[in-house]
Amino acid sequence: MLHLQPTLEFARICPKERKTDEKGWQTLADKEELVSFEPATGQELWRAKYGNVDETVARARRAWPQWAAKPLANRIELVRRFANEVRKEQEEFAELIARETGKPMWEARTEVEAVINKVEISVRAYAERTGQKKLDSGLQGTAALRHKPHGVMAVLGPYNFPAHLPNGHIVPALIAGNAIILKPSEKTPAVAERLLLYYNRAGIPAALVQLLAGGPEEGKQLVAHHGVDGVLFTGSAQVGIAINKKLATDPGKIVALEMGGNNPLVVWDTPKVADVAALIVQSAFTTAGQRCTAARRLIVKADMYDDVIGAVKSLTERIIIGAPFDDPQPFMGPVIDNRTADQLTESFLYLLSNGGKPITHMRRPDESLPFVTPGIIDTTAMTERPDVELFGPILQVVKVDDFDQAIAEANNTRFGLAASLVGGSPQDYNRFWANIRAGIVNWNRPTNGASSSAPFGGIGYSGNHRPAAYYAADYCAYPVASTEMEQPRASVGVGFKGG
Repeated sequence: MLHLQPTLEFARICPKERKTDEKGWQTLADKEELVSFEPATGQELWRAKYGNVDETVARARRAWPQWAAKPLANRIELVRRFANEVRKEQEEFAELIARETGKPMWEARTEVEAVINKVEISVRAYAERTGQKKLDSGLQGTAALRHKPHGVMAVLGPYNFPAHLPNGHIVPALIAGNAIILKPSEKTPAVAERLLLYYNRAGIPAALVQLLAGGPEEGKQLVAHHGVDGVLFTGSAQVGIAINKKLATDPGKIVALEMGGNNPLVVWDTPKVADVAALIVQSAFTTAGQRCTAARRLIVKADMYDDVIGAVKSLTERIIIGAPFDDPQPFMGPVIDNRTADQLTESFLYLLSNGGKPITHMRRPDESLPFVTPGIIDTTAMTERPDVELFGPILQVVKVDDFDQAIAEANNTRFGLAASLVGGSPQDYNRFWANIRAGIVNWNRPTNGASSSAPFGGIGYSGNHRPAAYYAADYCAYPVASTEMEQPRASVGVGFKGG
């Protein structure tokens, strides 16, 4: 497989040096403010001055000791109040998410539900993953195991789930006793600001949970800052690897990276072709393909190819694409911006010009807005398939003859986040599960839609073995072993002269 630099990645353009023209492209603008726009309309949604990294970190360091000293029960009570604050404005929060990301309202509502549900999941996870232990050793005193927070944690969030994914770091980090600085994607700062407002309304100090508005430069400064004790990142592999390299000589910082995937979905023996097609479309095109767990590669057994591809093409052509508040509700909204839409269409053309055969062409219905239709392309004949995460609704199809070939093709990637087998026998799934390199392995389920009650993470270019979701507690606190006695007690023996 050809290892190229991604033709599509999270945009790196610094908005403080840009604004958008009539087509939505970013051009030079005010260098003092960060601006976000609604993908579905191109209208300005939010603007604010850029944050100061040094001042933000200094405030967090001053606020952290008092929070860390609070009893765990008090911290849990306050994050539960946060969940109640979100509940009070569920619909308004969902509307803001829909406007700033372009995702349909039905999907924005599910994101808000995930934000609320994260609290109780994190409470359970903290008790299970970082529980306290005490063992009485008689004359040797007591052996104890407890956990401490790291300190000030930098959370770098993505634009596809601008509330849920940062919140998945923030809640467990707060429960553990850390202070938080959230540097959101420059494309979705309004959602981040509203998210932190709910924490403040719940009684969690504003200096303890702060927003750092900014672009890539502010992110780089925050990651490298000597006052930051941990970096919790969700985003592209390119940025995650850069963070990892930057901090390679700083072992004192905890680093958790969730970096996406080039995820395979393998279709094997099954008569339920309509169900197979539905699972494929859900995996590849939910959130306009802007999920790190989205299926990027469809690997199909040769004797099922015609039926499966015919059903997938038919279902894809029925997808409603539209703005967040359209009625009827669309299945897909736009991608995040015009630059991303252009990069996607260019990537589809690249695959076409290098041996791919179109099944469903990717189109731009309106060049001024970032709506794209799903693109499906057979890349079986390509001698080298680019191993990149095309972060949008592009599905590459590969036809195979036997199960060993299917597994080999599925593993033909540097990434290792999610993989699904659709169809096949229990024996097939056992082989698939045992041999697939991925942190999430499903059977007859989509590649996306992972549970927050389970660990979430991958290997290779997908992560650094610090899974999030239920296992986030592991990187939010560190274990401390103690031996303790109420009074000093010691004696000396061998190797001493008589006194």
